[in-house]
Amino acid sequence: MIKPHGSDTLNPLYVADEAARGQLVQEAHELPALTVSSAAAANAVMLGAGYFNPLTGYMTKADALSVARDMRTQDGLFWPIPIVNIVADVEPVRGAARIALKDPNVEGNPVVAVQDVEGIEEISEDEMRDMVTHIFGTDDDEHPGVATFKGLGRTLVHGPIQVLNFSYFEDDFPDTFRTAQSIRDEFAERGWDKVVAFQTRNPMHRAHEELCKMALEATGADGVLVHMLLGKLKPGDVPARVRDAAIRKMVEHYFPENSVMITGYGFDMMYAGPREAVLHAVFRQNAGCSYLIVGRDHAGVGDFYGAFDAQTIFDEKVPADALDIEIFKADHTAFSKKLGRVVMMSEAPDHTKEDFVILSGTKVREMLGQGIAPPPEFSRPEVAEILMDYYQNK
Repeated sequence: MIKPHGSDTLNPLYVADEAARGQLVQEAHELPALTVSSAAAANAVMLGAGYFNPLTGYMTKADALSVARDMRTQDGLFWPIPIVNIVADVEPVRGAARIALKDPNVEGNPVVAVQDVEGIEEISEDEMRDMVTHIFGTDDDEHPGVATFKGLGRTLVHGPIQVLNFSYFEDDFPDTFRTAQSIRDEFAERGWDKVVAFQTRNPMHRAHEELCKMALEATGADGVLVHMLLGKLKPGDVPARVRDAAIRKMVEHYFPENSVMITGYGFDMMYAGPREAVLHAVFRQNAGCSYLIVGRDHAGVGDFYGAFDAQTIFDEKVPADALDIEIFKADHTAFSKKLGRVVMMSEAPDHTKEDFVILSGTKVREMLGQGIAPPPEFSRPEVAEILMDYYQNK
C-alpha cells in the first residue's frame, strides 16, 4: 500500500490511549480555554484522524505564508494550504503555555484538543490578503471560502496539539466518518492494495458513477473509496445525511460487491479549487489511496476557476516528487444518446451538445423540488427518490 505523505508511517494526533486521554480531559478543565473557529476545529479533527500527516499541529505565520505562496513549509515539506488556528480574540489565553481548544460546533463547547502554545502572532491586512489571494486565487468576498478565511480574525496561535475527540462527526455519522488509519486497515482487510479515491460534496449521479467505474478499469485498482465531506458547506448544498443515503443506495444497486467503500471525513469545504484539489490528494494518500479522480471544476465555486484548473495545477505547480499519489484526470462526463451509455465528452468527437443528456444543477434542483425525477440517463431512480423527498420536505 502507498506510504503516507512525508513519513513512513501514519502519525495521527488523536490520543488513542484511553487512560492518557482521560488525564488530558481532566487537565483541559484547568487550562485557559479558547473557543476556536469551525475551520480550526475541523483542522484539529483532520490532524487527529491522520489525514494531515505529518503535521504536528497548527502552523506558524512564517509557515502559513510560505505554504500559501510556495506550497512548502519553511523546512521544505510540500503542503498546499495553511493549517492554522486563527482567532479574533486571543486575550483569554494570552501568556499561557498550554491551552484547551473548545469546539464551536458541539453543544456545551467541549474541548476538542489541547495545544502547546509556541507563539502568538498578529497577521497584518497585507499578509491576510497575500494568503487569501494565493490560496483561493482571489480576495473577492463574494467567494465563500475567502469570506470565511478573512472572517477568522487576525491573530494566529501556533504549536502542536493533542486531539481528544472527532467533534460531532463520529456521533452524527457513525457509519460513515472514518480516520485515515481505519481506512487503511479496512483496505488491508479487503485485500486492496491500489485504490482510487473519489471526492464528493454532492450526491452522485450517473456521470459520477460511471466515472468511478472508468477510473477503476483504467488504473487496474482493487476498489474505489467514495470519500465524502461531512463538514460545513455553503447554503444550498445538499446536507451530508441526504448525500450519504443517496450514495449508499446507488452503490448498493449499481456497483459490484466489494468494489466500493463509502466513507467520510470531518472537514469544512473551503471551495479553494486547485489548491483544495491538491490538499485532497495529500490526505487521500494518507488514507492509503494510490489515485485521486480530479474532474471538471473540482472543489470550485461559481465562476472563480477554470473548468480544469484543478487538473493543471498538478502539472504546473506540484513538483513531480512532491506526492506519490497519482491523479486520474476526468473530462466532463455525460450520457450519450448515440452510444446509449455515459462517456467522457472529449472521447466522443462525433457528438454535438444535443447528443448528450446534460442538465444544470439549477435545473435538477428545480425538477426534484417539483417531484419530477431527472431522466434515468442522468440520475438513478433510487437516488432521485431520496433527493426528491429532501427537496420537497426541506
